[in-house]
Amino acid sequence: MSQDNRFAFIAEWYDPNASLFRRFELLYYPKDGSVEMYDVKNHRTFLKRTKYDGLHLEDLFIGNKVTVFSRHLSLVDYGDQYTARKLGSRKERTLALIKPDAGPRIGELIDIIINAGFTITKAKMMVLSRKEAMDFYVDHQSRPFYNELLQFITSGSIVAMEILGDDAVSKWKMLLGPANSGVAQTEAPDSIRATFGIDGIRNAAHGPDSIASAAQELELFFPSGGGRGPANSAKFINCTCCIIKPHAVNEGLPGKIIKAILDEGFEISALQMFNLERATVEEFYEIYKGVVAEYTEMVTELCSGPCIALEIIQPNPPKIFRDFCGPSDPCPAPMASHIPMKEIARHLRPGTLRALFGKNKIQNAVHCTDLPEDGLLEVQYFFKILDN
Repeated sequence: MSQDNRFAFIAEWYDPNASLFRRFELLYYPKDGSVEMYDVKNHRTFLKRTKYDGLHLEDLFIGNKVTVFSRHLSLVDYGDQYTARKLGSRKERTLALIKPDAGPRIGELIDIIINAGFTITKAKMMVLSRKEAMDFYVDHQSRPFYNELLQFITSGSIVAMEILGDDAVSKWKMLLGPANSGVAQTEAPDSIRATFGIDGIRNAAHGPDSIASAAQELELFFPSGGGRGPANSAKFINCTCCIIKPHAVNEGLPGKIIKAILDEGFEISALQMFNLERATVEEFYEIYKGVVAEYTEMVTELCSGPCIALEIIQPNPPKIFRDFCGPSDPCPAPMASHIPMKEIARHLRPGTLRALFGKNKIQNAVHCTDLPEDGLLEVQYFFKILDN
């Protein structure tokens, strides 16, 4: 087989049973979207060449995390010189920070980020302590507005994201526009700060000005050593849980879904991106085992890639928010077998999240808490147990 028929990467997978990282050679064949994996240590085939629709050429770059049949793999190196030469690019990581003043517009801002070609690889809504804010703004200590800056950034929730893309640092800064929103409205009227900002401090969003600064700031919010970073913003009161499923994340829908939730009057009080292992999803979905026929498919979907968990707050949230999500299977089985769930939901509940963004019963855009008494438990599972 000629080398130009496939690309090779070295990938690592953490084996929770053995508590160690296993290294594989991952081969991707762009012609038919198939993958193949070899165990590097044992020199044997781990996965025979198999077509896999969940992996795409644009996902393949060093530092990215990909999911292959529910296994989360970190791409740590190129497998050969051909792949390095062909796919080596200007991919960079940078921090995209949504400030407290832009909280009601996070859906729109996330949509802008995705539509600009960035990949969101980490995301977390946080509340900064004064000490964390001082660490973040350490370079501004001599500025006359320093104390005002600290007071503002700690006045409410922020959303920190690690975003990836070609020339990400400069491209994100260009999207942001000048730091002062008033100046931005004149010099870059289509920029984020011109559109969503108010002044030089309440300017909607932040981005580092260099690759070195990006690495330093990302370390503050998403420590590479395994620490938690700043605490999440979950309130654990009068809440319910919503999960934007991996297929919706992969299709670039998180911003639109979040905007729809906020436009409906709900409060998103916590947000975090997770890459769930199959055992974790099985534990979370345990209540459905033996009850829902599609249990196995539900588990496979939720661990097939990154998902985004949300804490939703509203009076009597589980009942109200569940209605807004819409029915997961709103018709009898004979009908469901040949009519897409999205089409059925459009007729029965046309304004619901699943009608707007779902594809079928398994890939129905979002999971939501079914029973009122489970709302807090599901939120705690993500924002207390998994975020540790």
